[in-house]
Amino acid sequence: MKTINFIFRVHQRPNLKRYRFFEIGNDHYYYDDYADETAVRQLTDQCYLEANRTLLEMIRSSNGKFKVSFAISGLALEQFERYAPEVIESFQELAKTGSVEFLATPNGHSLASIYDEDEFVIQTKLQTNKIKQLFGKTPTVYANTALIYSDEIGDSIAKMGYKTIMIEGAKHIMGWKSTHYVYNHAYNNKVKLLVRDNKLSDDINYRFSQWNWNEFPLTAEKFIGWIKASPAEEEIFNLFLGYEALGALNHRDSGIFEFFKALPYHAIENGVAFSTPSEVASKIKPVDTISVLHPMSWADEEKDLSAWCGNELQNEALNKLYSLTKRVHLCSDLLLKIDWQRLQDTSHFFFMTTKHYSNGMIYAEAIPYESPYDAFMNYMNVLSDFMERVKAQYPTSIENEELNPLLQTIYNQEQKIADLEEQLHACKGKTEKQATPKVKAEQKTTKPVKVTKPTKVVKVSTKIEPKTKPAKK
Repeated sequence: MKTINFIFRVHQRPNLKRYRFFEIGNDHYYYDDYADETAVRQLTDQCYLEANRTLLEMIRSSNGKFKVSFAISGLALEQFERYAPEVIESFQELAKTGSVEFLATPNGHSLASIYDEDEFVIQTKLQTNKIKQLFGKTPTVYANTALIYSDEIGDSIAKMGYKTIMIEGAKHIMGWKSTHYVYNHAYNNKVKLLVRDNKLSDDINYRFSQWNWNEFPLTAEKFIGWIKASPAEEEIFNLFLGYEALGALNHRDSGIFEFFKALPYHAIENGVAFSTPSEVASKIKPVDTISVLHPMSWADEEKDLSAWCGNELQNEALNKLYSLTKRVHLCSDLLLKIDWQRLQDTSHFFFMTTKHYSNGMIYAEAIPYESPYDAFMNYMNVLSDFMERVKAQYPTSIENEELNPLLQTIYNQEQKIADLEEQLHACKGKTEKQATPKVKAEQKTTKPVKVTKPTKVVKVSTKIEPKTKPAKK
C-alpha cells in the first residue's frame, strides 16, 4: 500500500543587528529584537496558526488517518516562547492527537555535524529535551540541518541512538535508485535511511503558485493521481518541505490550504495512506544500501554545502567560530552559551554566499546586507566580541591539549550523574511497585482497633536535685 510521509521543517533564524567595530568589548548584545519579533509575528499570521489549524482539522476529519511530522529547531521554539506562545499551544494541540511525530534536529540549526561531533551531540540533546518538555514526545528519527548527510555523519547519529535518518534524494547519490524505498546506511545495517522525494516536495514548496508551470494549477486530485500511477512496488513518498510553504511562499489566496484539506479525501479514495517516519521505518524493509562519501544537503542544484561554506569568507568565519568549541563547553556562563547556539545558525553564513545575490533573494527571503562582504564584516565584529568573552574565562594561553582532560572530566561527571539519576528513578519505580500491594494488603487485613477509656496520667518530675547544697561564698 502506498503511503505519504509528510515532514515539515520549522525554523526561525536570529537576526543580528548592525554591530560596528567600536562596539567590540562594549556591547555584548548582538540581536535585532524588532526584526526577530516582526518575522515571527508575520509568519504566525501568514503560516503557523492557520497551517496548524488546517492540519488539526485534517487529522480530526479523517479520524486520525492523516499523519504529519515536524522537525522544529530549538531556536524556533525559543522565539515562539518569546514572541508567539500561541504557536507553541497550537503545536501542543496537534501533539495530543497522536497522529503527529517530532523529529530530532540540531538545536541551533547549525553545521555542527560537519565541524564538531561533540557539539553536534550537545545540540541534539538540547533540542530533544525541549521537544519532550513542551510536547511530551521523545524523537526517534533524525533530520539534520538542511538534511546534511554523509556516511560519517550517519554513523555519528547512530551513536546517539537514532536508527532512522531522513536524507536528500540527490541525483548524484541516488543514480538509478528510486527515492520511494527504504535504504540502509552504507556499513551499519541497523540504520535505515528515508529519502526525500525532492520533485514532489518542491512541486508544493516552490512551484505550486507559479502560473507558468506546465502543471499549474496543482490540485489534490492530480497530486494523489501521480502517486497512485507510480510503479506498484514503490510504496513510500517522503515529502520534506519548509513549513513556510503553507501561507508564506504560497499565500493564502493561492489555494494552498484548500489543496491540503482535500488531500486526505482523495488519498483514502485511491487507497493511499499517510504515515510518520517511525511507522515507515518499522513497517517497510530496506531494499539496498546508500553510500555518501562526501556531505550532501537539500540546498540548490548541487545538493552540497557550498551555500554555507563555498567561499573564503564563509570558511574564515566558520573556522574562527568552531575553534572556540572546547572553551565554550567548559564555560558555565548561561548567556554565553545562548549566544553560542544563536551564532551557529546557518543563515549567518548563507548571507555571505555569492551564489544567490543576482536576484537579491535567498529562497524567497530578503537579504539584510548590501553584499556578502558586508554580511561577513558584521558577523566577524560580533564574533570578535564573543571571542573576547570566551577568552576572558579560558585564555588562549591554555592550549587545547590542556583543555581535553578538563572536558573529559566534565563528560565523565555528567555521565555519572545521568547514570545515577537513571538508577534512582529505577529504584523509585521498584519501591512504589513493591509498596503498593503491601499497602492494599494491610488495608484489607487490618482490623479496627478497640478504643478504651484513657487512664489517668501521673506527671513525673524530671528535675534532678543535688544531694548536697552548694556552699555559700
